[in-house]
Amino acid sequence: MAQSFDYDSATHGPDEGHTEASPLERLAEIAARTAEETGKFANVDAILRIPVTMQVVLGSATIPVANLMKLGRGAVVPLDHRVGEPVDVVVNGRVVARGEVVVVEEDNSRFGVSLTEIVGPLGQGDT
Repeated sequence: MAQSFDYDSATHGPDEGHTEASPLERLAEIAARTAEETGKFANVDAILRIPVTMQVVLGSATIPVANLMKLGRGAVVPLDHRVGEPVDVVVNGRVVARGEVVVVEEDNSRFGVSLTEIVGPLGQGDT
């Protein structure tokens, strides 16, 4: 059984008053509204394809310039993070998660990060 479509309620709210519009004008309004809503989804797809820079911060160090100038091949610079402490996962300069450094199973010559905590919008962790 075919269903009828009420153009008046589709183009105007149920309580809105309206002037008589031709069926062609009503159809144009419906098409414009549909295109607007479809465009919203297309914009999301475009946003999801934007590349971002992701970094894993193993630690940092503050040293005087004189000590920096003395560094050479084989020098070890101690970092503020200790072995086993979580590392920060940074996207475009903002901490978004924390995790543990792991060795990638498929390729033992590469490291990865196992996420243990997702940082909330206010900097609070969601475990």
